[in-house]
Amino acid sequence: MKRIALSLQYDGACFHGWQRQAHHSSVQESLEVAIEALDPHRPVRAVAAGRTDTGVHAAAQVVHFDADGPIPVTRWAKALNGRLPSTIRVRAAAEVPPDWHACFSATYRRYRYTIFNARTPNLFLAPWSWHRYQWRLDEALMGRCLEALLGEHDFSAFQRAGSRRAHARTTLQEVQVDRRGDLLVTEVQASGFLYGMVRLLMGQLVAVGEGRLAAAEFLHRWRSGARHAVKEAAPPQGLCLLRVGYPEPVFPEAAWYDCQPRFLLDSRDPPADPFGDEPIG
Repeated sequence: MKRIALSLQYDGACFHGWQRQAHHSSVQESLEVAIEALDPHRPVRAVAAGRTDTGVHAAAQVVHFDADGPIPVTRWAKALNGRLPSTIRVRAAAEVPPDWHACFSATYRRYRYTIFNARTPNLFLAPWSWHRYQWRLDEALMGRCLEALLGEHDFSAFQRAGSRRAHARTTLQEVQVDRRGDLLVTEVQASGFLYGMVRLLMGQLVAVGEGRLAAAEFLHRWRSGARHAVKEAAPPQGLCLLRVGYPEPVFPEAAWYDCQPRFLLDSRDPPADPFGDEPIG
């Protein structure tokens, strides 16, 4: 018996999340079916580092499964890619110790959220970003609010109903808010994330950046655990599980570290789309 770890990419728009469901397509089901076709000796259970929601993308999700067939680890990525839908790709495979766990062995998960902050829509950015066109976002203020959350805290204000966790404490390790022209990219890294946490957090941050929510009120909602006041969740298409970290590297860096290409603006691109004094809406 061998334990195999995979670095996995998928287009979340094509699935109802990672977890297998009775009546909807999932990444887990697609992957398990492909594995069982190659190693039919036993039922397969693929375990992921994080359960992404419907529509959320992954640049380097990490998954493990146990296999007892003859396929060498160097062949698993190519063999699976030949059986998976084009919306899922295995970037690397590695053999890991029998007690290694994709979820419980991880030391962090890092998510990236991309916002397209311009008046005019862009068809090519739409599948991978949230178009906010009413106001120019104040990324500096958003960054300061996000930095206030660093460290271990109770984040119950940003947890969707239905979570089975015993508590809402987690450690926010790193945050980053970066604007390049009309694109605003936020990255959040934590030891673990609550159910729906990043999308609820981004919904509140955008309200702060647009001036609809005072920074003091944002912090009050977080510190007081006022989940009832947190009503806006960012849409899923802008969110991507960027990478998962472990005490020892599992895959070559090129296969897992920063595998979602950024949309970049340079001198050949059109100038930033200007905002007037009044919002569009």
